[in-house]
Amino acid sequence: MDLTAAGLVSVGLLLLVGLSLFGLTSLREREQRAARLALALAIATSLPFFLVALLPLQIQTVVLAVVALAAALLLVLFFLPIGRVERGNDVPRSRVDERDIMFARARLEPGTPNYETYYALRPEKQASDDKTRSLPGLLSLEAREAHPLVFASTEATFSLIEELQGAVEGPVAPERVETEPGVMTAYLKGLTRHLGARSVGVCELKPYHIYSHIGRGPGEYGAPVTLDHRYAIAFAVEMDREMTSTAPTAPTTLESANQYARAANIAVQLALLIRSLGYPARAHIDGNYRVIAPLVARDAGLGEFGRMGLLMTPTLGPRIRLGVVTTDLPLILDQRGDDTSVLDFCRVCKKCAETCPVRAIPFGDRAEMDGALRWRINDDLCFRYWNVAGTDCARCMAMCPYSYPDSALHNLVRWAARRSGFARRAVIWLDRVFYGATPGPRPAPDWVPPQPEQI
Repeated sequence: MDLTAAGLVSVGLLLLVGLSLFGLTSLREREQRAARLALALAIATSLPFFLVALLPLQIQTVVLAVVALAAALLLVLFFLPIGRVERGNDVPRSRVDERDIMFARARLEPGTPNYETYYALRPEKQASDDKTRSLPGLLSLEAREAHPLVFASTEATFSLIEELQGAVEGPVAPERVETEPGVMTAYLKGLTRHLGARSVGVCELKPYHIYSHIGRGPGEYGAPVTLDHRYAIAFAVEMDREMTSTAPTAPTTLESANQYARAANIAVQLALLIRSLGYPARAHIDGNYRVIAPLVARDAGLGEFGRMGLLMTPTLGPRIRLGVVTTDLPLILDQRGDDTSVLDFCRVCKKCAETCPVRAIPFGDRAEMDGALRWRINDDLCFRYWNVAGTDCARCMAMCPYSYPDSALHNLVRWAARRSGFARRAVIWLDRVFYGATPGPRPAPDWVPPQPEQI
């Protein structure tokens, strides 16, 4: 076999092996459409090269030259400065009142003093909130996605988190252990990962990280929040891909609760440890935050905000839950990177907006929110759908191309997307080809029984 024929065979083998590996990986991930298409393309694209290798040398030379030219063109396109995005200012001017967030408003009961106080302050929200309250509600057995067993399991997990709320703060040991910031930072990061976090970072606690007034959890409703800690430790825990892919059905909410509980467990353990060393520390967990966890995590270098309004991490996308511990223990700060590839990806992709059941995610570009450039979702519309479905939906999270498993194959794609605007656009197109523009929910794991009406 001459060198030209060998080159053609090599190209054919590369296509065959590469697409076959993708197909087999997709089978393992239960992505049937991607698997079928990849395995079909493995044969369809490699076979012509094997056949051309049997033809006369002149034809082989022409085909190989075309392949080389195409490869060179792709290489040039990869390095072209396509899709550069200026981050702009993304720091809000003022603090957020926790009473204004949808979770706090949902807890208000008509006729109670807190209800009357809040809607006297925000009368424009009352009609919309009352409409949401008239719906079945989260984890309601009258909701569209009601699953008695899974909903009961989810309620049990949230009850566990409530039990942890009393441990977010506590007495500080009278004797302070002198620590070296670099050693202590490395230890706490290692411990946090050991306890189950996928990523962790440290930032300086800023005023805009902190809620202005208490809206839920322990403490006096409407009381000003005072938190004078200097540092914040933020970390992310992974939500299981298989469970999340069932969105918007019941199993995805069970997984959401499970990871909120894991984040709470880690945060409480870290805070207890730090207080035992003689330094004040507070854990911030589901239902008992004093900080806006996504803002803290972003500034600690864990990711950037995407179109769906969630934090996008480099290897898991939005498929995470966050925990935060604030403290005065001296630590080494992490720096935010200057990578804006996620902003460009989300600007072009729009898959989350297309798959949102109620179109709560914007299709346009980022807009100014309190002085900060961000995509702004319609959180009232989003939360109202939760109260119809009975779950926390998570369709946007499940459909995001960044949410695919943290594997060598998908990480190679993420690597290319971070470094090339052309690659980002190619990835977005290929994602729709292999996985579909608006794929439906995946089946639940075998151990989860069907919904009663499906039995």
